[in-house]
Amino acid sequence: MRLVLALMWLLHWLPLPLLGRLGEGVGSLLFLLIRKRRHIALTNLCLCLPQFSEQEREQIARRHFQLYARSVLERGILWWASEARLKKLIQVEPAVPLAAIAAGPTILMCPHFVCLDVAGVAVMLESSLCSIYTRQRSKVFDQALRQGRSRFRPVKLFSRAEGVKPIIRAMREGLPFFMLPDMDFGAKDAEFVPFFGVPAATLTAVPRIAASTGAKVIPVIATMLPDYQGWKVAFHAPWDNYPGEDMVAATRHMNAYIEQQILQAPAEYFWAHKRFKTRPPGEAGVY
Repeated sequence: MRLVLALMWLLHWLPLPLLGRLGEGVGSLLFLLIRKRRHIALTNLCLCLPQFSEQEREQIARRHFQLYARSVLERGILWWASEARLKKLIQVEPAVPLAAIAAGPTILMCPHFVCLDVAGVAVMLESSLCSIYTRQRSKVFDQALRQGRSRFRPVKLFSRAEGVKPIIRAMREGLPFFMLPDMDFGAKDAEFVPFFGVPAATLTAVPRIAASTGAKVIPVIATMLPDYQGWKVAFHAPWDNYPGEDMVAATRHMNAYIEQQILQAPAEYFWAHKRFKTRPPGEAGVY
């Protein structure tokens, strides 16, 4: 792992167009070699985008592998490049919502697009934050990741096992909660809510925390700019009257919103994750 990190550090000095093309080449190779992940991605696309032809879904999956591998190599820029270079490469629209964050508890809801780390960096260039963190298997990589994510401002990272109490405490201290809401962590604290029409075990943390803290929910979508120019981080308007009384309906609203964003950049969503790993009682597995 030290060798991998050393390679990432060396590569981060390359111009982004060259690094991006290198990453896409690696991704094309991985699409051919990693059959298991290719199968997961194609299964997800078949379930979620049946309106696309098989050939179109395969093209999206291949492009997804290219962009995901590219995002991994480009992470070196996020971890080690200068603040000036990052600000040149990250296009923020319209701006990091500092006034909204200062006004009260805030959840920055960031779905799993391949360059979501860019969204975190965009926030940390302007503000501290808190988030949930999964410890990496490699201690060396874990340390590099933590240092890379907190090098501009202090960041409070909590494990999922700690529950929501420390998050709520940090939010009441003025830190926005950077929340990744759309992975399958099992049935605990989740509801089976449609995701592209397929029941998906979906964490209800966003509406529950918003209800208990009075937080506003601001969606954050990170995508790649064309022609290797960098990345765009879009902060959308806070959701009105959210979450309301019905937590399941609020979770369904969240999934529907994420679906709309995926359709605008389908290859950039994290299709290689087993989004439908947990099935409703009595339903067979899909993978």
